[in-house]
This record gives sequence, structure tokens and C-alpha cells, in this order.
Amino acid sequence: MLVVRFFLFNIISWITVVFWTLGVLITWPFGHKYSYAVARNWTQLVAWLVEKICGLRYRLEGEEHFPDETCVLFIKHSSAFETYMQLVLFPRNCWVLKRELLWVPFFGWTLIPLKAIAIDRSKGGAAVKQVIEQGTERLQAGINVAVFPEGTRVPAGQTKRYGKSGTLLAQAAGCKIIPVAHNAGYHWGRRGMMIKPGTVTFVVGKPVDPAGRDPRELNEEIQNWVEDTIQRIIAQED
Repeated sequence: MLVVRFFLFNIISWITVVFWTLGVLITWPFGHKYSYAVARNWTQLVAWLVEKICGLRYRLEGEEHFPDETCVLFIKHSSAFETYMQLVLFPRNCWVLKRELLWVPFFGWTLIPLKAIAIDRSKGGAAVKQVIEQGTERLQAGINVAVFPEGTRVPAGQTKRYGKSGTLLAQAAGCKIIPVAHNAGYHWGRRGMMIKPGTVTFVVGKPVDPAGRDPRELNEEIQNWVEDTIQRIIAQED
């Protein structure tokens, strides 16, 4: 039954994305604020669909930790759910992603109006430079930058060493890093064919000032907080 619900949810959400893509493209000439509002409306619909069809709800802790100024968000990446919810729950943002996503029909077409930073992950240092340059432009324009520091989705219960681009961006732009932990991967698996009903808890950590810090050391500190927080969320579920 969970598999049937999973496919029903995906079919409906991909049908609706066609119409919302048109909305994003139509509002593109008016600026990011308007295109983002249309995209956010679609992700709110997706959140409603996944709750009604699959029984997956969400809650947010630590919303007060979002600063008034722009910041770099470090988001745990273990499922598709957080990619939707970052638009629903967090201040207006764009995200760093692999350039291949630009080629996805409809969904990928919205990424340019939404100011996504699409990188070629094989470029190494050039990709890091791109994140710093384009990310600084976004931050100065009032758009927060969301980074998945592990670089790719990792299975629930696992992690990968954080990349340095997000930390280097925050240092170059003179802004704070906001870590975000969640248990989405335990409900919506990386390659699973079902969504487990329950509640995904998103926890926003306190702002971290990267100024003068060693990027590797700082990344390790943030990563430890994220993984420890996920374990706390899971323990509360039990």
C-alpha cells in the first residue's frame, strides 16, 4: 500500500509541476522574488500532497535562529523531502546543485529564474570559485544560499565529509552559517520506493560565525552538531 501511495504522490506532483513551471517562467522578467513565490507555492502543495497521500508531516524547531541578514544554510541531504521543504520553511534562498539538474524537464527549467548555482562537480577548484563568486552576488542581493555540504544525498544514518565551498563562501561574504538537521531520510529513503508515515523534524541550529576559522575544523564542528541532533530527533521518535 505504501508503494502505491508513493507512486500516486509522484504522479500528481509531476503533473502539477508543469503548470507551476509556466508560472515561474512567466514571472521571470519581474525578478527572483516573484518567481520564488510561485515556486514556493508549488512546494507548499507538494508538502500538502505528501501529508494527505503518504501521511508524512513536518515540524520546525529553532526558527528564531534565522538571522535578519542573509546567511549560508548548511542542510543535511538524505532525501528529496528537504529539497522541497527548504522553500516552505526557510527564508528566501537559492541553492547550490549539480548542473545536470538543469536538464530535467520542467523542474530543471525553473532553476535559472530561481538563481540556482549550478556547478560541474568534476571541476574541483573552479566549481568552488563559482560558488564563492555567484553565492556572494546572491547574498548581496538579499537571497540566502542553501548548500548541501555532503555534496550528494547520503543514506539515513550515514554522512560524508563536508565540502569547503559553503564555508569559504560564508567567509568571503562575511555572513553566518546556519546548520539544519532533520530525520527525513528515515521516512523518505534515498532510493526507496515508499514514504514511511510520521513526522519529519527540522532543527535549525544557532548561527555560526566562520570568520578566522579553519574551514575543515569548522565543517567538522558543524557536521558533529548535525549528526548528534539527528540522533536526538530519532530518540524522541522512539
